Amino acid sequence: MLIFVIRRLAWSILLIFVVTLLVFVTFFLLPSDSRNAQRNEQGFTPSLQTQFNAHGSFPHQYGEFLRKIVHGDLGQSLRSDDAVTDVIRRTLPVTASLLIGGMVIWVLIAVPIGVLSALYPRSLLDRGLMLFVLAGASAHSVWLGLVFSYVFGARLHWFPVGGYCDLFYKPDNEFLCGGPRFWAYHMFLPWLTFAFIFAALYARMIRASLLESMEEDYVRTARAKGASSFRVMRVHVFRNALLPVVSMLGMDIGVAFAGALFIETVFELPGMGSLLVRSLANSDLPMIMGVVIVVSLAVVIANLVVDLLYFAIDPRIRRTGKGDAVVVSRAVSRELRTAQPTQTAESATTP
Repeated sequence: MLIFVIRRLAWSILLIFVVTLLVFVTFFLLPSDSRNAQRNEQGFTPSLQTQFNAHGSFPHQYGEFLRKIVHGDLGQSLRSDDAVTDVIRRTLPVTASLLIGGMVIWVLIAVPIGVLSALYPRSLLDRGLMLFVLAGASAHSVWLGLVFSYVFGARLHWFPVGGYCDLFYKPDNEFLCGGPRFWAYHMFLPWLTFAFIFAALYARMIRASLLESMEEDYVRTARAKGASSFRVMRVHVFRNALLPVVSMLGMDIGVAFAGALFIETVFELPGMGSLLVRSLANSDLPMIMGVVIVVSLAVVIANLVVDLLYFAIDPRIRRTGKGDAVVVSRAVSRELRTAQPTQTAESATTP
């Protein structure tokens, strides 16, 4: 296990290095917007190149860039006196709460729908559930958010149509409210909008993965040996069916941030998505670069966590330090032995 974790950490560090190199080339070596240069010449905030000391040879510029990134210095906004790190520190919890809460709700929606559809394939229940999730997959996040805001906010007055409350109440809070109850009250509609978009995709994936796993030979063997349907589903089917779902979670972090960008705009959430929209409109290169770096690092870390979860879910993944040979663990060997049919004396004498 230690070798597996070390290899994944090494790959993650290499990927972070590649990401920072691409960001450096994009923001420092490619031609920048002339409006930023004109504003900097008038004596306002120093330009992006000046803030990161991007002068001299390429290794020197990239080294200075990495040094500031490692120390948490992402520069200063060109349109205000705020440091990019401070602004991202204020907006990151909002986006993180939207992503985590939305993921929890979409799992609570997708897993029961996928399991029920797999247990009763091609039935009326299966078709109805798939039609429901297909409608969620076809709707755009902006349209869906506006519909939820109008129906549950403007018409029924169940939830606020927009705004944000901090998770912890502070007397000097800029949002004028706080506490877990008001935080969840303001975040429920954004969570629901975010969940509907991804629940459809994951429900169909869980259904297809369960149907494929239920046709495997070890499942038929377990049923033939008298195992209950619940045990077969829990031990043999559901665990293997989770593997592609867990793999998709890490890849969907970047896609989820793109969806959060629209949702934050609709519900007026002061997160990183709204920050990116404002920065793009103002051509604030340091702020845009800071958001890109933070989101890229989040995607790399999420994929590392997914690899470790994949390792925990499937014990067969045991890679040695020499090559790519997969070593089957004792737990899996024991599971395979119990799943294989044993030839008893009675069956051996049967012609």
